[in-house]
Amino acid sequence: MDNKLKKVARTGYIAKGSVYAITGILTFLEAINLGGQKASKLKVLEFLDKQPFANILLFIMALGLLSFSYWRFSQAISNPENIGSGKKGKLKRVAFFISGAAYLGLAVFAVLRVIGSQSSTGGTENSHFLATNSGLTLLGVVGPIFIIIGITKFIKAYKGDFTKKFDLRSIGEEKRRKTIKNSGYLGITSRGVVFLIIGFFAVQAAFNSNPSEIKTTADVFSFLQDSSYGAWLMGLVALGFIGYAVYMFMMAKYRKFND
Repeated sequence: MDNKLKKVARTGYIAKGSVYAITGILTFLEAINLGGQKASKLKVLEFLDKQPFANILLFIMALGLLSFSYWRFSQAISNPENIGSGKKGKLKRVAFFISGAAYLGLAVFAVLRVIGSQSSTGGTENSHFLATNSGLTLLGVVGPIFIIIGITKFIKAYKGDFTKKFDLRSIGEEKRRKTIKNSGYLGITSRGVVFLIIGFFAVQAAFNSNPSEIKTTADVFSFLQDSSYGAWLMGLVALGFIGYAVYMFMMAKYRKFND
């Protein structure tokens, strides 16, 4: 694989890890009543927009997110690691493409905040669309997909398949190998929880013909906070997001690429 593409991928992993780190830290601080807020990817950009040198931070984040998006599109289209042409390989490439599109949208949103052109009407327009028969059908399809993704995250964490992306034997320091494993277990499991909850509420929204029941990541944290053991559950999942951020940073440094 081209070294330039590897550098783009590693840059993208750092950006993705940064998003999850800020999301996890802000939400964990909220859980332990030390300020903070229940965050999501978009709220991370809003948070950066309120910091000193906001435009510089947002521009750097946008470049990183564009790098991750480019890497995902490359995996989906040019298939640089030859993941296979069977059903499993095709499903992975479709997932890569969807991921690339999602992070491209996030990067565009970051750029719009830099130039001050972000629109506040998008959410209303989306709500109107989701209230239509086509929108409700889409929710009925997307919901189960999110649930399946959530289940696969649990399976992935249980089997430890994520460690195959690293050549652990070449990492001499035991502490770093444990960091990869532990952060991966915690982070992937937490993402599984979030996917399951988002999927469940998407299906419920479709069944009840009520798009307002859809949950974002921040809404999921609120849902956890309102449940039994509230702040503890929210804090644990938030810590999982921080763990996933560490896992992404380890990916940026140690991931192996199949040429």
